Amino acid sequence: MKSLFPICLILVIFSLVATPSAYGETLKRVTFLPQWLPQAQFAGYYAAREKGIYKKYGIDLVILPGGPDNPSADMLSKGKTDFATMFLSSAIQKRSGGVKLVNIGQIVQRSGFILVARKSSGILSPKDLNGKRVSLWSDFQLQALAFFRKYHLDVKIIPQTFTVNLFLRGGVDAASAMWYNEYHTLLNAGLDEDELTAFFFDRYGLNFPEDGIYCLEETLKKDRALCRAFVQATLEGWKYAFAYPEEALDIVMKYVNEAHIGTNRVHQKWMLDKMKYLIRPPDMTNPVGVLSQDGYNLVAGELQLKGMIKNIPPFGEFYAPCSGEK
Repeated sequence: MKSLFPICLILVIFSLVATPSAYGETLKRVTFLPQWLPQAQFAGYYAAREKGIYKKYGIDLVILPGGPDNPSADMLSKGKTDFATMFLSSAIQKRSGGVKLVNIGQIVQRSGFILVARKSSGILSPKDLNGKRVSLWSDFQLQALAFFRKYHLDVKIIPQTFTVNLFLRGGVDAASAMWYNEYHTLLNAGLDEDELTAFFFDRYGLNFPEDGIYCLEETLKKDRALCRAFVQATLEGWKYAFAYPEEALDIVMKYVNEAHIGTNRVHQKWMLDKMKYLIRPPDMTNPVGVLSQDGYNLVAGELQLKGMIKNIPPFGEFYAPCSGEK
């Protein structure tokens, strides 16, 4: 019997050189910057890269290190990355300030930003926050301020660092937290959910869409097909991550370990579960990847009301849809 090895070898070589991607013969080198350190908040991007999804769409993706040392908005405005993620509120501020960035895909549809208090402090409803000490992150105060104004609350704002230690030690009555991150940290610190009052802003009519995909106008004008491919590949990556969560966690932990981040798989699993809800809420009315004009107007209106922007950028100039997932 003749060996099949030469034939198989030829077929393998042919498969490697024939069509590198579904979108063309040559992969395009693209850089992407997530707005924070490696974690399951960006599992869809990692999965799309590791599973060859970006390559299928003609993209050779380089993921740059995110975090406080590399602010995504600044890196994007300086042309040091092709694509980046950032919260809608941050992006509107940058656009209003003259940075010609555009939203090409809104990934996170539901806000994960919350305020947390101990029930033992007597805080059970919004009115109970009146006169209390509340710690807020310097860059994420808009939603909380809108909440305070809506319920006519006079609180003492305390600066919050990247930890919830001040809250754990009783230094403040309520603290800022992301549902998918710091809230779980509090649970890991020994607090039970039934001991806590969590104010989910989206449940109080203040849903501010969070992570979106952004690029500069010039990038979009130069290669709209590339922008569309990046968004579509990203959406496919998130689908994969949600369909195969354990494999997605393996991938996330690879990035976490390479960056020497102090976390664990249990925490990342919590984060991935919550990201699924925030990206695909059960009551969602618009497709993943689509930015609603109502959501945009809500955030932009609050920014203008607080004097954080002078003029609201026209929605049609800010948002350049490159996707739409059913």
